[in-house]
Amino acid sequence: MKKDPVGLKYLFLFLACASVFFFTKQAHFTFPQSVSSTIFSASILSTLLFWESRVAIVFLGISALVITRTIDIEHLILSSSLEVILFLVGMMVIVGLIREVNFFNWVLCHLICLKNMSAKKLIVILCLSSALLACLVDEVTSIIIMTSLVFVLADYFKVNPIPLLMMTIMSTNIGSTGTVLGNPIGILIATKSGLTFEDFLFRAFPLMVLVLIVTIAILLFWYRHEISKMDVKIKHVGTDKQVFRKSVCVPLTKDIRNEGLVFFTTLIFIALHHRLEYMFGLPKNTLLLSIPLISAGFIMLWRRERARDYIENHVDWWTLIFFLLLFAQVGTLKYTGVTGNISKYVASIADGNQFFLISFVLWAAAIGSSIFDNVLLVSTFIPVIEALKNIGIETTVLWWALLFGGCLGGNITMVGSTANIVALGMLEKKDKLHINFFQWLKIGLVVGLVSTAIVWFFLVTFKSFFSVLS
Repeated sequence: MKKDPVGLKYLFLFLACASVFFFTKQAHFTFPQSVSSTIFSASILSTLLFWESRVAIVFLGISALVITRTIDIEHLILSSSLEVILFLVGMMVIVGLIREVNFFNWVLCHLICLKNMSAKKLIVILCLSSALLACLVDEVTSIIIMTSLVFVLADYFKVNPIPLLMMTIMSTNIGSTGTVLGNPIGILIATKSGLTFEDFLFRAFPLMVLVLIVTIAILLFWYRHEISKMDVKIKHVGTDKQVFRKSVCVPLTKDIRNEGLVFFTTLIFIALHHRLEYMFGLPKNTLLLSIPLISAGFIMLWRRERARDYIENHVDWWTLIFFLLLFAQVGTLKYTGVTGNISKYVASIADGNQFFLISFVLWAAAIGSSIFDNVLLVSTFIPVIEALKNIGIETTVLWWALLFGGCLGGNITMVGSTANIVALGMLEKKDKLHINFFQWLKIGLVVGLVSTAIVWFFLVTFKSFFSVLS
């Protein structure tokens, strides 16, 4: 008789949760601490085992926390990181506006119209564009735009899309570390740590560029045989600008000009938020969180007939509700004192050794994010780092370790990043092509380990530079 895999998953989940409750009680946790640890563990495991049902799972977890009086309603709301959710809502509306007029398609196609185009030039342009686009919008929006462009280019030049797609995905994950906009964990870390857009621009961005350059060199070497074949195809098809633009590019329209102006104006104000907050005497990151909402509000007034569509169809409410309730569960660990206990244990092992703490956070985040969703992993780390700060440990450099580890580890496996999953799903849907786990792991492990090692070297060598806030 064939065993039911779903039944086995439920059995594993039950045994795992029972084990967490038992071991936390053995470790002399209080009842609320054991309950919060067990429910959070159940939510993490359940999202891994039953990903499609993740929102239902966190609904049940939150209900259990409230019913057992592990946390009250007031602290539940305070723990939900509503400011992060609102920031993401505003940015999703803005990105929805510029996506519907194909603004990025127009920009990227004109970048590719170069004389004497070669496979190497094409790859470098794609990698740089992927990373920079991820800096400007979230990694998921970036990878959707770049993957669509890769498919168009692969069809036009009649080449295999897989190498181009792999390089685009990895560059996107790296680029998402460059600014606070690149990844949900960026804005999450910024709001909890007090880091500003300027901090990201002056510290994370240059390190991201260095990692990207090394990664491009690795990718060019790794795919050198495919690049040689691609070069022949590109020269055979030709790169006449007029033909390429008529075949691939969208024409420049008034909408593209207007929406591009709105988008870049918003980015300029976000980049200047720290200066403006200082000028007007506002609390840190007030405008960082408000500017996307202000811009989105004006967009919906300007495009009144489309306002409801922006909110209903361009905002990913499924993911945002999941984040909201997950953050509340993580906040419960802090409220009950679980993360305080963990931080004291980590601090006792480290004994004030910054080298150990930086290495631990960076590599644990990188390895963990190759297995779990990086938002799940970073959400778990945040209250621990906050608790370390409360006991007198310098933690600013640890936030950078968490950011880079959470993003760069996503390149190690094909399930390590949402961008990976989205792009591979688009590939399967369009061309019925599949990339198997070990095909990805071979290059993913090299890129992930080398890029993380570069960041590790700079964080431990120049930790004083990364310990400064604007």
